[in-house]
Amino acid sequence: MVLLAAAVCTKGGKAIVSRQFVEMTRTRIEGLLAAFPKLMNTGKQHTFVETESVRYVYQPLEKLYMVLITTKNSNILEDLETLRLFSRVIPEYCRVLEESEISDHCFDLIFAFDEIVALGYRENVNLAQIRTFTEMDSHEEKVFRAVRETQEREAKAEMRRKAKELQQARRDAERSGKKIPAFGGFGSAGMTSVSSGSMIKDTLVDTEKPKMAPAPIRPSGPSKALKLGARGKEVDNFVDKLKLEGETIMPTMGKRPSDASKALPPPINVESVHLRVEEKMSLTCGRDGGLQSMEVLGMITLRVSDDKVGRIRLMVSNNDSRGVQLQTHPNVDKKLFTCDSVIGLKNPEKSFPLNNDVGVLKWRLQSTDEALIPLTINCWPSESGSGCDVNIEYELQEESLELNDVLISIPVPSGVGTPVIGDLDGEYKHDSRRNVLEWCLPVIDANNKTGSLEFSVAGQPNDFFPVSVSFVSKRTYSDIQVTKVAHVQGDAPVRYSSETSFVVDKYEIL
Repeated sequence: MVLLAAAVCTKGGKAIVSRQFVEMTRTRIEGLLAAFPKLMNTGKQHTFVETESVRYVYQPLEKLYMVLITTKNSNILEDLETLRLFSRVIPEYCRVLEESEISDHCFDLIFAFDEIVALGYRENVNLAQIRTFTEMDSHEEKVFRAVRETQEREAKAEMRRKAKELQQARRDAERSGKKIPAFGGFGSAGMTSVSSGSMIKDTLVDTEKPKMAPAPIRPSGPSKALKLGARGKEVDNFVDKLKLEGETIMPTMGKRPSDASKALPPPINVESVHLRVEEKMSLTCGRDGGLQSMEVLGMITLRVSDDKVGRIRLMVSNNDSRGVQLQTHPNVDKKLFTCDSVIGLKNPEKSFPLNNDVGVLKWRLQSTDEALIPLTINCWPSESGSGCDVNIEYELQEESLELNDVLISIPVPSGVGTPVIGDLDGEYKHDSRRNVLEWCLPVIDANNKTGSLEFSVAGQPNDFFPVSVSFVSKRTYSDIQVTKVAHVQGDAPVRYSSETSFVVDKYEIL
């Protein structure tokens, strides 16, 4: 057969998308499509119509037509088979069969049309092959990316090893009696992961230096300690070599912003005393109910930028009733905190370090109590004649929380097309490259504590797990806050600013 053109047009003959497989002018194809509706005979069941020069083979698509224009000597059976494949391709890229949706995905459709027909002749392809060809999925590219990620991980591991060597050299310099910056060990590395058998411990030490007076002149001679006053030169040289090799290396020696600081913008007006209260949650639930594991890690970080307010104390309000384990920094007066919930230095004559993030209080909560789950997700896939009907719903258990930018990701089988959405609260997005249906909810709070999503797609019930959830909140789960900052002498209040964030590290329903 010789296929002249394939087009999607309105019932009035207006071309929305047209792909010509032989040389034809725009005026010619528009004239053929404009004449097409006038040639159809109402009341007949034929799906083709002929003129003196061409044959139209068509299929209605709600308010549109999928039309193939062929020569009169083409095989009508092959024409109909090709038409069915064209008609199946369109729903793969368009959620609704409307003119605006077709126009938005016109290039995707044209690329798919080119995979079906080449130079007027049908290619031996099916729907799955067309999807693979248009996605241009390359095994070599995947291998290249995997190798690159491995190189980046190895480079970061090497940088951490170098950092530990430099820290060891610094400790050796301290033991040898050389002058070191005051409060050298009282820094914060941000919120880090912990082992299950111990309290929260920092795994990295922040190498950002507090401001200090110039060090006195030391005797001349080679010494590794002399290199530690600035940013480690050995690490710099190592990073420069990686950059010359074409690697993109993110800085890890300085203070890294936490996930919470990425998700929520910092306050605009930052005072000389600034507090950052951060929490991360890792949670794993079973698909049939039950909490397998839950861990909440929290930290209060203090930053002082004016030496006039360096000698201060923080009054902490702990409204937690779930059994959170608290731990203060070693330089904080533990007895004062235990008795009065006040964070202050053991030596009240000393000041907190300037221009340095200081982790003063950490807490941790581990539980398998299902009643502590802040947001429950219930996913019910049920098999039907055409695949699976999936019902998924959420319910906010902790009504004091306000969750923002909630994203619930449900995996869908590969190569089955776009899910058919039924009832929906919020918005959704189908990522065909990652085979994920993303359910997006801007806010979940006490006024919007429940919602549901229904969709149908081919597959088995196990194909829709694990379901993962992410969100951010400006209120912590444990409800631990700083209520007042005051001077050590006189107990006069001090102006301070604060930012609070509660984010997800892992939240899965397996």
